[in-house]
Amino acid sequence: MTVTPNAPTTKNTPVPASEADLAIARRVLDIEASALRELADSLDGDFCKAIDLIEGLKGRLVITGMGKSGHIAKKIAATFASTGTPSFFVHPAEASHGDLGMIGKDDAVLALSNSGETPELSDIIAFTRRFNVPLIGMTRKPESSLAKQSDCPLVLPASPEACPNKQAPTTSTTAMLALADALAVTLMERRGFSADDFRTFHPGGKLGQRLLHVHDVMHGADSLPLIARDALMSEALVTMTGHSFGCVGVLGDAGELIGIVTDGDLRRHMADNLVAMKVGDVMTAGPKVTHADALAVEALAIMNDRSITALFVLDAAGIPVGLVHIHDLLRSGVA
Repeated sequence: MTVTPNAPTTKNTPVPASEADLAIARRVLDIEASALRELADSLDGDFCKAIDLIEGLKGRLVITGMGKSGHIAKKIAATFASTGTPSFFVHPAEASHGDLGMIGKDDAVLALSNSGETPELSDIIAFTRRFNVPLIGMTRKPESSLAKQSDCPLVLPASPEACPNKQAPTTSTTAMLALADALAVTLMERRGFSADDFRTFHPGGKLGQRLLHVHDVMHGADSLPLIARDALMSEALVTMTGHSFGCVGVLGDAGELIGIVTDGDLRRHMADNLVAMKVGDVMTAGPKVTHADALAVEALAIMNDRSITALFVLDAAGIPVGLVHIHDLLRSGVA
């Protein structure tokens, strides 16, 4: 008997849709989306009090939770830490065995518990009450121990869980994560947290690369290929060759950049007596430039738009202070 192998599948092969499965998925998303809208409508003065408390901290925001709430708490701690609020996660069970010492008198605690009665949180709650450490409790139960003990209770709407048995933490953990995001972003905007600040906490990866500035990757003023407009092209060729940027900047009487000579300009004048010509007669006037505080991705966009490989970097007076080359952007991961 001949067995015909199954046709190989590829990532471009359409996958038949199961309407039943899609209906379940949409129901889950609708339930959680509805809960987030209800959460947004429920925000009140306690949210603003929490913002004031966190903004005024001299220490760190310690975030804790058990089980699924603990997993959410870890992500929340990472979000706060990366957006200007020093923060870290403490496991409530480990806190009872020595990690309470990680919580200082200038810190505050954000505790997550769906029921507000999580036994493992009891020692942390007691510690905050004993040593006057501010406590923010995030829970769905306004009458719970956590809510009552909190200096600032953040009560989530009692929206149903998305799972069919209404048991598995789904809607509740989504709401916790979203509410914490709202806290973090509100704090960012209050503090004027900028892209520069963001890069400070995200120096690695693609995000850090996209937030690089031109001054982070440019060549400095002491390595620039520059020449006066009245110089001969024979001198310009020596300068261009010695710097390996494929171009030379042309300076005016005040040292300002007035033009550029590139490989393209050389090719256009090959039929002429190029070496005997004045630089000013060969240059391209008014070249595209950038400034040191521009994002490197903005410099890359100019290069791509104009099909060029280098940009001179000018100060406010038009004086060249640097040069950024496409190779620099490639090495830094921007391009």
